[in-house]
Amino acid sequence: MTIILNQRDRSILNAIVRDYIETAEPVGSRAISKRSDIHLSPATIRNIMSDLEDIGLITQPHVSAGRVPTETGLRFYVNSILELRPLAESEKRRIQNYLKESGQEVEELLKTTSKMLAVVTEQAAIVSRPKSSATVFKHIEFIRLRDNLVLMVLVTEAGLVQNKIIEIEDKLSQPELDRLTQYLNELLSNLTLDQLKQKVLEEMKKDKDNFDALLTKALEISNQAFQEESEGEVYIEGRTNLMQYPEFSQIEILRNLFKAFEEKSMIIRLLEKSINAIGIQIFIGSETQINEMEGCSVITAAYTKGEYPIGTLGVIGPTRMNYNRVIPIVDYTAKVVSRILEKKI
Repeated sequence: MTIILNQRDRSILNAIVRDYIETAEPVGSRAISKRSDIHLSPATIRNIMSDLEDIGLITQPHVSAGRVPTETGLRFYVNSILELRPLAESEKRRIQNYLKESGQEVEELLKTTSKMLAVVTEQAAIVSRPKSSATVFKHIEFIRLRDNLVLMVLVTEAGLVQNKIIEIEDKLSQPELDRLTQYLNELLSNLTLDQLKQKVLEEMKKDKDNFDALLTKALEISNQAFQEESEGEVYIEGRTNLMQYPEFSQIEILRNLFKAFEEKSMIIRLLEKSINAIGIQIFIGSETQINEMEGCSVITAAYTKGEYPIGTLGVIGPTRMNYNRVIPIVDYTAKVVSRILEKKI
């Protein structure tokens, strides 16, 4: 259903949302009438509130209380009323300086980003590790450990290193493994991991008479190594920040929320929805489709390597979070992380 509000109704909804974000308390008509930007009587405001309640934008927690915005009301506010202010230059410098101190390692950058977002927004922060399946393969190496155990080292263009110990049927010397390494690097260069897996399978289907025994073994080992892609990693910081908000004062609500943080898989799936989206993504309350995160909003943005989105970062907080402040921070942070990955900062 498309909701259309006139300017007067929009101003009252805006006042309710802004006051609720600031106080976490139901907002009454008398409080709104005292605002300098509202020139309406309490009686008129009550009539407008009644209309807004009828169409599901606000609700009354109990009979004698004022009104609070519903999820639908918050969604309308974010989509149609909120006017984002540009991030202050001092805030931009703070974010840049914080992240530039993380060093050259990609994983350290992402961990630092999560910590920074938690500190700056006073919410919980989430940053996903780039999905190896979506990143471009740069280099592979096999290192003999002992007997039939081999360490596979996979390096992506984004600078991530993935190590995996595999057990092979035949004992191979390090010189033989070096030959496997050279062959696979020539065969698989500039492919994503998904493309790499497909390429290995295609090569294995070809007439094996075209390959000597060692190169055939290289394909078999590669296929074994890439059979299972590990679940994505996500860095979470600032969990305890959420304990300051009255929405999470009940132990059961907080326990469920921390369960989602602990299991991570639900959050990872949410972040994966955002990786190919354009710009900021905002999930309000039930839009997260995570029951354990009832009463939460999530704001995310993808970060890129070159033209390709490879991961997602964001913030988790109460549905009454200060969207006007948090959205520009998340957006700018994603841009800074992308520029650092491109070595442009």
